[in-house]
Amino acid sequence: MPTGTIANPALAQELLEAFDALFGLHPGFRPAHAKGMMCSGTFTPSSQAAQLTRAPHASRPSTPVTVRYSDGTGVPNIPDNDPQSFPKGMATRFHLDEHAHTDIIAHSINGFPVRTGEEFLEFLHAVAAFVKGQREALGAFLASHPSAKRFVDAPKPIPTSFAREAFFAITSFKFTSPGGVSRHGRFRIRPQAGTEYLSEKDAVAKPANFLFEEIGQRLAKEPIKLGVFVQMAEASDDVADASVTWPESRTEIPFGAITLTARVDDQLPERRKIIFDPIPRVDGIDSSGDPLTQARSDLYLLSGRRRRAAQ
Repeated sequence: MPTGTIANPALAQELLEAFDALFGLHPGFRPAHAKGMMCSGTFTPSSQAAQLTRAPHASRPSTPVTVRYSDGTGVPNIPDNDPQSFPKGMATRFHLDEHAHTDIIAHSINGFPVRTGEEFLEFLHAVAAFVKGQREALGAFLASHPSAKRFVDAPKPIPTSFAREAFFAITSFKFTSPGGVSRHGRFRIRPQAGTEYLSEKDAVAKPANFLFEEIGQRLAKEPIKLGVFVQMAEASDDVADASVTWPESRTEIPFGAITLTARVDDQLPERRKIIFDPIPRVDGIDSSGDPLTQARSDLYLLSGRRRRAAQ
């Protein structure tokens, strides 16, 4: 499907309205992960990357990147240490050419609560009902969707820094090598310095914007270095169901390293208009057929157009 085409406009609109109902309408902001900031840097591929995929950034010496870190929810001023500010987000744009790019969109929980866009809409409606005091609606949904219950119940510690958090791309992709061999896998991004989290007591004591303020201070001292990996699927793994996590014993291939060197002004027009895309849209990396991939791409495009219009 061509870039800029919404495959299921009705579902995308319903999802957008569900986010608006849950978090309120905030013109000019994303309906989810509204509070964010951007950093710039470079991606350097590993030697294994070019064997896994013929995508251009897997074989070039380096590729410029823009990374957007974010808090969860559609509330633009949510405190960084709010327990509801999960999952934390990390969207990475690889600038391949003047008008060519590919993205990795990841969050800080391994997995997604549901399998399809339609189920995600049900989930959002159940959460909205819960917020309004109708607790039984969410309880019933979680009881019938074990993956959603795992997602909701998963530990969500506050990181000491966005640079000390691990991120997981939600859906899997089909990686095709220069020789035409295809394999499926999921992107993962981890800080080279390791993950680090605050105790509940220390998290409560932090200022509301401490994660955003910390990044600039960190980058003033040294670059942020992150490892990009691909967790490879085995024959028994469902590559089209983001609600199911794969065992940690699955092979992981180093894909490369991201080095962030500066926090950049995300209010500049060329950055404000960025619409990250869950579909790779680059030769050598394709969707594995997960229905969430297209549903999320539709939602991002629809909400992105609205955000641009508000600007």
